Amino acid sequence: MTKHELNPELLAQFSQQFNADPKNQVISRAVSRSGLQEAAYNPAAEHNHTFSLELDTDNVTNQKQSGRCWLFSTLNVVRHNFGKKNKAKNFTFSQSYNFFWDKIERANYFYDRIIKTADRPLDDRTVRGYFDWCQTDGGQWHMAASLIKKYGVVPTYAMPESFNSEHSAVLDQILADKERKDALALRELAQKDDQEALEAARVRFLGDIYQIMATALGEPPKTFDLEFRDDDQNYHLDKDLTPLAFYQKYCDTDLDDYVVLANAPDHPLNRVLHLGFEDNIQGGYPNLFINVPMEYLERATVEQLKGGEAVWFGNDVLRQMDRKTGMMDLKLYQYDALLGIDTHLSKADRLRTGIGESSHDMAIVGADIDGGHIRKWKVENSWGDKSGNKGYFTMSADWFREYTYEVAVQKQYVPKDILALLDTDPIELDPWDSLI
Repeated sequence: MTKHELNPELLAQFSQQFNADPKNQVISRAVSRSGLQEAAYNPAAEHNHTFSLELDTDNVTNQKQSGRCWLFSTLNVVRHNFGKKNKAKNFTFSQSYNFFWDKIERANYFYDRIIKTADRPLDDRTVRGYFDWCQTDGGQWHMAASLIKKYGVVPTYAMPESFNSEHSAVLDQILADKERKDALALRELAQKDDQEALEAARVRFLGDIYQIMATALGEPPKTFDLEFRDDDQNYHLDKDLTPLAFYQKYCDTDLDDYVVLANAPDHPLNRVLHLGFEDNIQGGYPNLFINVPMEYLERATVEQLKGGEAVWFGNDVLRQMDRKTGMMDLKLYQYDALLGIDTHLSKADRLRTGIGESSHDMAIVGADIDGGHIRKWKVENSWGDKSGNKGYFTMSADWFREYTYEVAVQKQYVPKDILALLDTDPIELDPWDSLI
């Protein structure tokens, strides 16, 4: 490999080039005082908060210092359906309840993966991936759907947020430390082919995980009384409901009816992708995406909004987004113009190089459509009501196309030939895939 040492002559050349333009010193002083982001901000990219198509939603949720956006956004879709059916648009579900079960289910899946790969070395790339990501907060639509289908949901008052659900970093670290230690023991027992001792250890370790979660969050309720006033101030009471019975009786969302459309142009289009590395429940929904051109995601999203339902979507929220105003626009921060550089890459190349990622999940609850042309989208975030417009963000149509990677929509809004792809063998994605 050729080694290139930086020498004084080359550095002097760079300095001369920088100082050749007097404006650079002025720009440097301004940027040094205000910061790159503030200096690059383009107020002309701001949008108004008016939409031609809007769902009747109200209060927003707040995931605080946790990575549960996937769970919040999925539950937001479900609660809006509940609100429409039961005339209770401000009703919220407990995220802590499903978070509890997710951690235990993830541990169970992790132990199974470790046992299955016990014959591989620890530095095997897949095994290393399992160890690295054994307990995180992040997730996907199908992971939340699996939890809801198996465990149901409960109102917020039945299992409120706790310090550890809202500030999950320490909890995640403790769980990861425990599970990694357990994994070494399980690998050793599996390599000895001591099935009786292996199963006893696996169950004991899961009991430890339950104890950690019950201590940190409290035990989930087995039953609760549903009590609320609807939007017309009518009183409702239904006693002694299980979480699953509540979901089946009151929530107008059949999770079997949904499919996730993806636009990951670094992967083959018109193929089904399986992100098995993030499957969280044995026997639950697999993380399957139908990878299609962007217009399918856009069209299905509009149709579902017209049908009166919010749309979950996975995106790269930290790109060209202002948390304070809630603006999401490709021209919001003009770093290239400020610095005299060119950082533009295609969506595919951003994924290939690790620049692009699906880092956040939210819900689309409205759109501004003019003559069939989408101008912008209304987005419900889960960062509380102090960001954006009382918690709602405004996303340009171009931002949606560039930084959205997945949408969860009802199958009725997807062409039959695209749905037929679900009958084909999926491409199995590695733990280091760009969609992780």
